[in-house]
Amino acid sequence: MTGGSRDVSDDDVERAGEAIREGGLVVYPTDTVYGLGADALDTDAVERVFEAKGRARNRPLSLGVPDVDAALEYTRPTDREERFMRAFLPGPVTVVVERREVVPEALTAGSDRVGIRIPDHDVALAFYRAADRPVTATSANRSGEGSARRVTEIDRSVREAAVVLDAGETPGTESTVVDPSLDDPVIREGSEADAVRAWLRD
Repeated sequence: MTGGSRDVSDDDVERAGEAIREGGLVVYPTDTVYGLGADALDTDAVERVFEAKGRARNRPLSLGVPDVDAALEYTRPTDREERFMRAFLPGPVTVVVERREVVPEALTAGSDRVGIRIPDHDVALAFYRAADRPVTATSANRSGEGSARRVTEIDRSVREAAVVLDAGETPGTESTVVDPSLDDPVIREGSEADAVRAWLRD
């Protein structure tokens, strides 16, 4: 299975999916940078992500799923938000929408909204399907350090705590984060920011 410059086997993907179901951590490639995954519905697993990253608990994590239909099982987007999701996902865009009660507050830092991530990356999507549940979508770096485009750039403590899917180098530009409910909906500019702004203006 290709998604970067290095092949990832189906067995590796299945092993990573199993790790998620057992409450473990997985480092995985995306269409932006390497991510750190855990079962996004399991508060204990989410806590392990915060711990591994050294991340403040008041900074929410996004939720990764393989397609928009899967996202609808865990969120309640408005019609406009769903149209936006279908226009830009899969892709390097994080869309913030209302969460359903099954999504724990630990993931969203107490917010009733959650960022949805569907990377345009074969390995990431196969991994999400193998996990068979939503997965945390946050960069695999320690907080305060730069995001990683290669596994070797990830702090050793994070790599040693996780199953690692190494697909080679990723593109590197962070995702654009959008909350269509806001007057100024672009929270963070990244990939496809101009196209996002154009769609939101129309």
